[in-house]
Amino acid sequence: MKYEDEPHSRINEVLHYIWDPIGVRGEPNARDEYDSYVPHVYTLIQNAATAEQIADHLDKIATERMGLNSNIEHSLITAHTLLDWRATLLRKRPEILG
Repeated sequence: MKYEDEPHSRINEVLHYIWDPIGVRGEPNARDEYDSYVPHVYTLIQNAATAEQIADHLDKIATERMGLNSNIEHSLITAHTLLDWRATLLRKRPEILG
């Protein structure tokens, strides 16, 4: 899946390179592994979800859909990265998350 707009692209990059619960960031053939999670994460970010809400969502994906152990601390790091990105983007281009 290719994302034409910047918010979806940035979320996709954060999920792939930072969150990466199954450890595929170094595998070129797995670049689309987390694509299906981008739209809901985008909705959370667009609706000003907290880091805890985003982290809970990511942790639920990892545990319930992927069968992995909970790693809420790592999900929180990812969520804070997403929110830092959101703040930067809103300063530069506030219309983009509208």
